[in-house]
Amino acid sequence: MRNSYAVITGASSGIGEEFARRLCGSFRLILVARRRERLERLAEELNGQGGHCAVIAADLSEEEACFRLMEELRGKRISVFINNAGSGVCGSFLDTDLEGELGMIGVNVRAVHILTKLVLQKMRRQGGGRLLNVASSAGLLPAGPYMAAYYASKAYVVSLTRAAARELKGQGLPVYVGALCPGPVDTEFGDVAGVAFALRSITAQRCVDCALRGMRRGKTVIVPTVLIKLAATMGRLAPPSVSVRITEMQQKKKLGGQKTGQM
Repeated sequence: MRNSYAVITGASSGIGEEFARRLCGSFRLILVARRRERLERLAEELNGQGGHCAVIAADLSEEEACFRLMEELRGKRISVFINNAGSGVCGSFLDTDLEGELGMIGVNVRAVHILTKLVLQKMRRQGGGRLLNVASSAGLLPAGPYMAAYYASKAYVVSLTRAAARELKGQGLPVYVGALCPGPVDTEFGDVAGVAFALRSITAQRCVDCALRGMRRGKTVIVPTVLIKLAATMGRLAPPSVSVRITEMQQKKKLGGQKTGQM
C-alpha cells in the first residue's frame, strides 16, 4: 500500500464515496471532486480508520483541471483509477439549457476521454493497472428521449471503453479497462438531476460490490443487476425505433424536472 494509489473522481458522494470506503486500507487514496469540504470530511473519517487519503478539489468539466490532476499524479504508481465523475441533464432536448448540457458533455465525455487516455498511457509505462469508467445502462441503449444528451454521453463512454479494452488485449498489455453500467442507484444523482426513476434503484454498496467483482474477473462491461441486463439485451435485439419508443415511455414516467446535476 505504501507506494500504490487508487484515484477516485466524483468521490464526494454516491458511488465514488462507496469506492473510497471499499478501497481504503488496500491503497493510498486520492479523492477528487468539486466539493472540497465533502472530500475533506470523508478523508478525515477514513484516515481516522487507518486509511491514507489525500484530496484534490477539481471541476473536471474544465479541460485544464484534467491536466492539472494528471500533473498531481506524476511520480505516483496508480494501481486503480475509478473514473466516476459525471452529471446529468433531464428534459426535452429543445428546452434543456445548452450551457448545462455542454458542462455535462465536458465531464461525461471530454474529461473521461482525457483521463482514460492519459491514465492508460501511465499504466502502460508502469507495467500494469486497472481503470474503471463509470458509465450507465443508458449507454447500452440506442437513444434516450428526454435525456438525449446524457444517453449519448454514456454511449460514448461505453464505446470508447470497449475499443480500448480490445486494443489492450490485442497488444498483450497487463492493463485492465472496463465500464460500469448500472441502472438506477440510490444516490443524490436523481434528485440533483431532477429524475424520479421508473425502476427500483440499488444501493451504492451493491453497485460497487458488483463493480469490484467484475474488475477481478476482467469484464469489459459490468452490469450490476439481472433486470438491467435483460433491458439492455432487449434494447439491442429490438429494432432501434421500438427500443427508442420504449425508452421514451420510461423517461416520460420518471421525468421530474428539467434541471442539471453534477457529482
